[in-house]
Amino acid sequence: MRHSKKFNHLGRTSAHRKAMLSNMANSLIFHKRIATTLAKAKALRIYVEPLITKAKDDSTHSRRIVFEYLKSKTAVAMLFRDVAEKVADRPGGYTRILKTGNRLGDNAEMCIIELVDFNENMLAAKESKAKPTRSRRGGKKKDTEKAPAAKTPVAPATESAPEEKSEE
Repeated sequence: MRHSKKFNHLGRTSAHRKAMLSNMANSLIFHKRIATTLAKAKALRIYVEPLITKAKDDSTHSRRIVFEYLKSKTAVAMLFRDVAEKVADRPGGYTRILKTGNRLGDNAEMCIIELVDFNENMLAAKESKAKPTRSRRGGKKKDTEKAPAAKTPVAPATESAPEEKSEE
């Protein structure tokens, strides 16, 4: 029975799992998004989000703690310089997991895990999308005026079809 065993071991020894998560966290910090399996992405989210939270406080102690996990000076520097600056006002939830379907070979669930504040496409879509105003009256009249205009060209086409049949 697996009562209160919340940690996914991913079928690896602890040393292999720590090394894999460290490498995946480095890749996520460098590239801002990586494609992986859903189980690994969920384990990586648990691994990397506390590190990003520690990166908000730029002190020697927090840099050393993060370096223990990442084992890469360039990744630590990039985390504290670029990533921490963008997520400074965010209270948590620094990563997003987007499911992409199943892998052909073994039917494993695949996904993309990305840092939330670094997806320029989604950020641009949120800024360009204007919030519609909602009112109780007057909103539907505009839609009904547009609908008959769209139906007008369709009606002559149906009338011309019977004329062609009668000519034959």
